[in-house]
Amino acid sequence: MSYTLTTPLYYANDRAHLGSTYTTLACDAIARHRRLRGERVTFITGCDEHGQKIQRTAEAAGFSPQAHCDAVSEGYRALWSRWQISHDRFIRTSDPRHRLLVEQFFARVEASGDVLEGRQQGWYCVACEEFKDDPHESEDPECPIHRRPLEWRDELNLFFRLSRYQQAIEELIRRPGFITPASRRREVENFVAQGLRDFSISRVDLPWGIPVPGHAGHTFYVWFDALLGYLTALLEPDEPVLLDTILQRGWPAQLHVIGKDILRFHAVYWPAMLLSAGLPLPERVFGHGFLTREGQKMGKSLGNVLDPELLLERCGRDAVRWYLLRDIPFGDDGDFQQQRFTDLVNSDLANTIGNLLNRTSSMARKWFAAAVPPAGAGGDDRHPLAQAANQAAEAVNGGLEGLDFRAAAEAILQLANTANGYLNDQAPWKAMKQPAQEAAVAADLYAVLEASRWLAVLLAPLLPELSARMLAQLGQEPFNSSGHGEQQPSDWVVALRWGVLASGAPLPDPEPVMQRLELDAPL
Repeated sequence: MSYTLTTPLYYANDRAHLGSTYTTLACDAIARHRRLRGERVTFITGCDEHGQKIQRTAEAAGFSPQAHCDAVSEGYRALWSRWQISHDRFIRTSDPRHRLLVEQFFARVEASGDVLEGRQQGWYCVACEEFKDDPHESEDPECPIHRRPLEWRDELNLFFRLSRYQQAIEELIRRPGFITPASRRREVENFVAQGLRDFSISRVDLPWGIPVPGHAGHTFYVWFDALLGYLTALLEPDEPVLLDTILQRGWPAQLHVIGKDILRFHAVYWPAMLLSAGLPLPERVFGHGFLTREGQKMGKSLGNVLDPELLLERCGRDAVRWYLLRDIPFGDDGDFQQQRFTDLVNSDLANTIGNLLNRTSSMARKWFAAAVPPAGAGGDDRHPLAQAANQAAEAVNGGLEGLDFRAAAEAILQLANTANGYLNDQAPWKAMKQPAQEAAVAADLYAVLEASRWLAVLLAPLLPELSARMLAQLGQEPFNSSGHGEQQPSDWVVALRWGVLASGAPLPDPEPVMQRLELDAPL
């Protein structure tokens, strides 16, 4: 089974921010989970590199647009490498191969009769690369998102006949699961209900972009070009650029994950373009919310932007991944609060999960020759912890399948809490002092160690590094969820059965698997 998912192609106007990191981390968790279940995953990310905003930014800095995009795209690549993002493809829309594919796609759309010439008049936001339907102000209107003045445009453009697809888009957005969450679907329904209007797909006198074949002076509108990057990314590096080849390389995508601000482009314009070109539609578009910081919108002018590089350096991958995926309901807006971030990481990972493994392993080593104790009743799949582990696995798989990272994380925590409670109730440190209790203590410790192993297994899609450290503490091999290297995909599924730990197997010297966060200054 194959599974294709995408982040947005991030606009190469500036370096990556926490919002783009959040989206990419979420997609990484999805991709890892799918791979661990045995699916062949193609995880696409990359940069959208054309448009007037990029041209102006580059010129203001004294660079050519290409040199500017080279630097920004390389910054994204380097950052994703540092975050250990497991993407399979990184597409840049300035790639010459992309231009060839855009030209082929446009030829199909034009042959369908969906390209016409018309005059575009209206207020335009260069930052959004979008005309604003209703700026709500008659004088000096500004973009409601960027809070920057809009520019009046009056020019001859090429238009895509979106209005022709009114009924098809209405039917599509009613399809269960096509747009999620439900709040995003309602936004699109309200937009479509107003009647779809043809939209401009070209600009004139804009040199930084892909020229429109057969239409001198016209450059493709950045959004028409950028969306096609999802298709170009599926081509093998050395194969001819042929649009039909995409259908054998993983299209249609099963999932586009995007910010809610670009929902209209992905849920309305993109499907209509694909219908015009006779190509299959993506199966699902998920629009997540925005991140704020301590209740305030993040912005350079406020000086409160969270730098993903700084977060990584001071806090580490596991801590940031856990907080963003565990605390923010995916699909809603989220607020990054430093104290809550610190508290959750220390409570959940260092204490509840990490300390459970550390103290249980220490007792097992002390009393059972530095090895996994005899399983006894603890290895029975009817053991209470075995039942709790199976319930957790079901909830984790269901949560990740539904993009509910919070539910998956909470299921893992619930298993950890149950195992901690069991250990405290059985109190092996007391029982070991009583005569003839060694077998019972062994069984209890075995069950808790096995529950800890399940915790490590279930954490693999969300926190692959913490998972690997926990498995190492149990003498187990880590999982390869990156899609690179050798591993039987079924290993993860096989690991989700009770009693895998072998009695008598050596246990390494215990070390803390998660360091506590100590942040003495604002991030």
